[in-house]
Order: sequence, then structure tokens, then C-alpha cells
Amino acid sequence: MLTAKQLQRYADVLWWGLTTARTSPFKKNDIVLIRYARPAVKLAEILYGRLLDRGMHPVQRMNPTPVMERYFYLNSSDKQLVFLPPGEKEMMSCLNGSIFLYAPESITHLSDIDPKKIGRTAVAQKALRDIANQRESRGTFSWTLCVFPTAELAEHAGLSLDEYTRQIIKACFLNKTAPISHWQNIYKNAQSIKKWLNAMDVNHYHIESDNMDLEIAPGQKRQWIGISGRNIPSFEIFVSPDWRTIRGKYYADQPSYRSGNRVEGVRLEFRKGRAIKISADSGENFVKKQLAMDKGADKVGEFSLTDKRFSKINRFMANTLYDENYGGHHGNCHIALGASYSNTYAGDRKRLNPARKRQLGFNESALHWDLVNTEKKRVIAHLKSGKIQVIYENGRFTY
Repeated sequence: MLTAKQLQRYADVLWWGLTTARTSPFKKNDIVLIRYARPAVKLAEILYGRLLDRGMHPVQRMNPTPVMERYFYLNSSDKQLVFLPPGEKEMMSCLNGSIFLYAPESITHLSDIDPKKIGRTAVAQKALRDIANQRESRGTFSWTLCVFPTAELAEHAGLSLDEYTRQIIKACFLNKTAPISHWQNIYKNAQSIKKWLNAMDVNHYHIESDNMDLEIAPGQKRQWIGISGRNIPSFEIFVSPDWRTIRGKYYADQPSYRSGNRVEGVRLEFRKGRAIKISADSGENFVKKQLAMDKGADKVGEFSLTDKRFSKINRFMANTLYDENYGGHHGNCHIALGASYSNTYAGDRKRLNPARKRQLGFNESALHWDLVNTEKKRVIAHLKSGKIQVIYENGRFTY
């Protein structure tokens, strides 16, 4: 498990992430939410004390236990599934920051629950996420999250708890005396890559591998973003494309756990932006139900690339945060089905209202599901000038 010193370093890195993600500085009397699962209580306690020392108001919330979650979906009426507790919207409207410590004691306890029930709750809770997104666009809110190692995660990743913990230590530089300096170096390098990508006048990108042949157009007023402090760790650089432009075949060779369901070998074929063919080696029925959650669930909200020079992650971790940042031999790309990110808008986000989002092809959905490809691949930018440029090959950006 993590040592006392590594827990202190983890808290340092999370604070770096939260402050880096915020466009305006934190100040005394700001309100910061700490959400955590039971195994991560020691890290939550350190963060709680750090926030008090900074003159802030920490609010702590422990996630429901697996038994509670299971009771909820088995026993809830239709009204209970979509119920938002009094004060939740008010709290979200006042929060200045949020830190989530993901430490599941079970990731399969909902595997036999009707996905439609889970989807209904997700749709209802989107109202809270919308408030957070609006505050973030105004610079008054930021968030970050991390994974705390548990036996459950290790088991489903096919690793010992010690092996799983070592992946987290390496990925977050907790084995370094000054982990923040390593994050700052990656942040600086990523800034240069994003500037290079955003300077291109791109018509569309072509992604090709043994099992993929996909075209994605960024659309108008888009920018590549990433490595911003919002996820610890995060090595991905991504864009929310114009969903209407996507066509071709995508393949996720990496397994994915969602709502207790393990899914493997997802194959999607897109036409005019919609997934018209959906199959999977396992969990196909679950995938199809997830992509029918709402009108935007079968469309793409994100396209991402991870450079293997940044990421030390080289094992499947049974957790999207780590798996979408996989480095390994060939890096990775992933698409996210569902919601797009408004901070990939290159204009004034305060003016990015729902009508403008629709006009520009930003996708709206309660779903956001990252599906990862770790094959050897090439990504080619087709420029509006007619020229082409390879931007990603052999697991790294060509910058």
C-alpha cells in the first residue's frame, strides 16, 4: 500500500492539479468538496487538513457503499431513481473546487442491474454536472480526481495489490522526492504540442491501424486541450470534434468496466456521425443499451491521443482514468461516446450556449464513455491547403 510519505505526496499532486485546472487563483473561504470511497479515507483526511490550513471550507462526502448502491438500483421507484437531494444544486452553485478519490470496494456489484435504471439516474444527475461546467467556464470552479489502490481493482486488472499500487506510484511520480516538478515538466511539454496542433488548419484527421479506419473532423472553433490538472494522472491530449463529421470504423482492443459490466472488443461503424453498427466480443447487449441511453449516446464527444513518452502506465488497470492514459509500446487513442467538452471550444465559452453548441456540432448526452485502442497506429492530418501531415506515429506525437 501507499506509505505515509507517498500519501503526503499524493495530496501535494492533487492540490497542484486542482489549482492548475483553475483559471483564477483559490482564496480564503473558498468551498472545496472532497468525495471519496471508504478505502481512501486516510488520503481524504490529509486533504481535509490541508484545506483547513489554507483557510478554506472543506466539505466531505463519502460515496455510497456497494451494498447501498445495489439497494438503490434494486429497490428504488421511478421517482427515487431521479431524486436529487435538497441542497445539492445549491451546493454545486457555490463550490469552488472538487476532489474525487476513486477507491472502489466493488466494480461488479451492479452487473445484473438493468442499464436503463442506471441511465435514468445519470440523466437526472446531469443537471448537477451542468452547473459545475458553467461555473468552470466562468473560472470560479475546478476539479480533479485520482485512483486509490484497492484489492478489487487489482483483482480485475489481473495484478497483485502491490503491482497495482506500483503502477499508481510510477504514474503519479510518488516515488520521486519532488513529484510536482515532474508534472510541471510534462505540463510544459504538452503546452508546446497543443500549440503545434492548434496552429494547423485541419479539414479532418484519418486514424488507421490494423482494425481501424476512421475519419474525424475537428469542426469550427475547436482547440486541442489536455494535461490540465483535471485528472491525476493525465497524459492525454484531446479535442471534442464535430460529431456530424465522423465516419468509418473504430475498434477498442482494451477491455472496459462500466456500471459493473466488463466489455471487450467493441467495434463501431459510424456514418454521418452516428454509430450505425455496434458489436462487442463480450458485453454487446450492455453496449447497445448504453448507446441508447439518450439521443447523444451513440455519437462521439471526444477524440484523444496519449504520448508514450509521458505515460509510465504499461498495464491494464480496470479503470478508465488509467486505461485512457495507457502508454505501453504504442501509446493509445480513444474516443468517448456521449458528452463533449465545452472547454475544447476555441472562442469565449461564456457565449457557448446550447444553441451555439448544436450549431457547431458539440454533442450533448448524459453518457461519457471512453473506449481505448492501444494498437500500433498512425494519425494523419488532412489540411485545408490539400497537404497532409502525420501528427502521431509509433505511440508519440511527431512534434
